Amino acid sequence: MKILVILILILVGLVILPSYAEPAVKDTNFAVQKYVTGICCSPTTMAFEGNDILVLSKVSGQVHLFRDGVLQKNPVLQENVTSEGEQGMLGITTVGTKVYIYFTESSTMGGHPLGKRVYSYDWNGQELVNKTLIKNLLQTQTYHNGGAMTTDLNGSVYLIVGDAGHFGNLQNHPVGIPDDTSVIFRIAPPGPYYAIGIRNSFGLTVDPVTGKLWDTENGPDFGDEVNIVPPNFNSGWDIIMGPANKTQVSLLPKFLGYTYHDPQFTWWRTVAPTGVAFAKSHEYGKYQNNLFVGDCNNGNIYRFELNQNRDGFVFNSPQLQDKVVNIGDSMDEIIFGTGFGCVTDIVTGPDGLLYITSLSDGTIYRIVPSSVSQLSYLPYLFISIIIVLILIYFKRSRKKIQPI
Repeated sequence: MKILVILILILVGLVILPSYAEPAVKDTNFAVQKYVTGICCSPTTMAFEGNDILVLSKVSGQVHLFRDGVLQKNPVLQENVTSEGEQGMLGITTVGTKVYIYFTESSTMGGHPLGKRVYSYDWNGQELVNKTLIKNLLQTQTYHNGGAMTTDLNGSVYLIVGDAGHFGNLQNHPVGIPDDTSVIFRIAPPGPYYAIGIRNSFGLTVDPVTGKLWDTENGPDFGDEVNIVPPNFNSGWDIIMGPANKTQVSLLPKFLGYTYHDPQFTWWRTVAPTGVAFAKSHEYGKYQNNLFVGDCNNGNIYRFELNQNRDGFVFNSPQLQDKVVNIGDSMDEIIFGTGFGCVTDIVTGPDGLLYITSLSDGTIYRIVPSSVSQLSYLPYLFISIIIVLILIYFKRSRKKIQPI
């Protein structure tokens, strides 16, 4: 009987324990699941094809397929990349069965970079085929290559790239010629620069309600940003990071009609913001259609409530109402989760839930309602009940058998 009591206590523990130790979210109505673990070679970004997940590995040049949360034996694509610094497999997005991938290509694995390139592929359900060059970017560097990609509500594809150490027209200098750095491109169908003056970025997404683009932008050692990005936007680098004063704005050249506006939010002390996504599922309740942002320096997930016009944020804290986290300000209002390591991507899945890629953990996490998380223990509960019943049966059978 003592064994049965212990087993029952174990069963109860399985049911009531949360599905995570670390990372965690602050709202106890939600939980963090380790959806995919053990991803090799520094996963950067991901995209869904139906319920399948395609994940880029920065170092290996591979695209991995996860089907029902299980890593498939063979990668669906292998490319030669150089992965030194911020190079490698960097960005992915999809339009139907067309897949667009951005990476630093080399002639051999780890060799000298030939350039930053965007290719399209066709997804046949098992592998990526029909490789086609879409964009060739010759200006590459070990840093500030950006890489985030997104698809808007009309099926147009956008790519954001950093300055690659360059300082010319596109970085708001009076000299030099446009060289495809510090910009957002519309690459399919191709178009002129959508935005300029971007230092570097790892986050780009589309508001599912308005269709407007949003990005995150990395400052040097101050001035990380979240921006709404209208067409012909000038983000201000390298004259401006964070909110601008009149003198700084006056120094911006009137370049091809691009217009500056202040960011919607700024961290004065850098956190290295990365992936950005909107929560779409009604299961997120009061957080539905809020904007979520990850960072690489602290492993945080931040949550931002939009105003009625969906062109800025609403804050309760007086410290944040100037839209800046100044040194010494509390971020409690906007910190949604902690302990995610170096977040490199946040994507809304076909189920409407948020999926988070951690480069440092080699893991894809999923944020779910706590009730859903508890259901994950039902198989263990069922098996344990069967074991208990078997033990009871044998215990009773042993009592009936008398020695001769």
